[in-house]
Amino acid sequence: MTTHPSPSPAGPGAATPAIGVGQRIALLVLLTASFTLALDFSILNVALPRIGAEVGFALADLQWISTAFAVCAAGFTLLFGRLADLFGRRRQFLVGIALLGAASLLGGLAGEPWLLLVARVAQGIATAAVTPAALSLLTTSFPEGAMRDRALGINGALMAAGFTTGAILGGLLTDLISWRWAFFINVIVAVAVLAIGPVVLKETASLRRPRLDVPGAVTVTVALVAGVYGLTQAGQHSWSDVRSWASLGVAAVMTVAFLVIERSVAEPLVPLRVLARRATGWGNLAGILAFATQTSVVFLLTVFLQEVRGFTPLQAGLTFAVMGVGTVIGGLIAPRIIALVGGRRAIVSGLVIQGSATIPLAFLGDLQAWMVVLLIATFLGGVANLVAIVGFMVTATSGLPDAEQGLATGLATMSQQIGITLGTPVMSAIATAAGVGAAGAAGVLTGVSTALVINAALCIAGAIWMAFALPGAPRKPA
Repeated sequence: MTTHPSPSPAGPGAATPAIGVGQRIALLVLLTASFTLALDFSILNVALPRIGAEVGFALADLQWISTAFAVCAAGFTLLFGRLADLFGRRRQFLVGIALLGAASLLGGLAGEPWLLLVARVAQGIATAAVTPAALSLLTTSFPEGAMRDRALGINGALMAAGFTTGAILGGLLTDLISWRWAFFINVIVAVAVLAIGPVVLKETASLRRPRLDVPGAVTVTVALVAGVYGLTQAGQHSWSDVRSWASLGVAAVMTVAFLVIERSVAEPLVPLRVLARRATGWGNLAGILAFATQTSVVFLLTVFLQEVRGFTPLQAGLTFAVMGVGTVIGGLIAPRIIALVGGRRAIVSGLVIQGSATIPLAFLGDLQAWMVVLLIATFLGGVANLVAIVGFMVTATSGLPDAEQGLATGLATMSQQIGITLGTPVMSAIATAAGVGAAGAAGVLTGVSTALVINAALCIAGAIWMAFALPGAPRKPA
């Protein structure tokens, strides 16, 4: 393992160095964990009505099965990202995987609503611990440059595939076996990772352990938990919901308090100099935009397919398989694109192509061959989105020493989860407001089309902004 990452001596377009056998096994363990965690974000969505009927949830309370997980997964991720730097990434990764396995076993066996919610909270905390630890283990296991870019590309491809696969697999398991296997799969994966991980993963704890910034940790965690809760309530109820605005108000106050604390403490949780780096600050904003726009496209098209075209949930999930293939391809080709044009241009071009691919989706209601257009556009959008996402991951984690990789990957993971949480309620509010004047399927179509146009405009406007805000690729030695 390297102590300080250094730029790759290879020039643009140079061949990616080979990955050793030990690194391949370690990478496989980390990628398996990342894929499983991504799966958890979507695998239960299709099964919620069945879970409610069997476990005893009221219809209005079903949203808590998803909310409990999302709030904890996003709210604690920055704290755990820094803890990984201070107390050991390997240790945190393995403990988090053990917690994920235990929580999943509890969820699969749960017969009462409160027990299932406890399991989901524990799954969310485990996800917050494992994701930044896994990413920082990955970034510190490979030197900065082509090898790391390739590993991040594969990781991004599998995570995106996990989000898409979750919807399909959740429907298949619910229809063919039982929704409980959506939990039991995690138990099997956790046992396998815990059997292999201790052998192939190396510890990367900081040699010097500074004091933990407790006030900063408390304020930023409360800010993130309140913010994600407010966004989920807005999406599930409305933006006029008092719980949403109250939570977002708390998040804003806690964010200001966090920034004040970080300026005053000797050893801050998040050194503001890191946030002030253009690559870190604007790179993470690009990540939020990429995740928010693409996940909300999936939401909008799901509404269109089910409410306008009459698809079943499983049929709608299967329709996104082509997008899933596109995301895998995008993750695999992204490192080559980054090697040729740099992270900034990869992000910009990815967002431009993603936005351009989203525009035809706004006119599906008027097209006879709408399904062909949908499949082609979502495939291209999936490829472009992953190029932008891998570009963001490479940009946001580059140029920092290994001792701060947990922080960097914690910030990147936080951006990912905020984007996933933010996109759906914002686009849902736009679609609802735009469709008020029409009834039934016509109103849904108007709302979805309007939201898709705005989604595309955000991608292109964001690309233009990032072209000027992000730093260019550093000069590489010949």
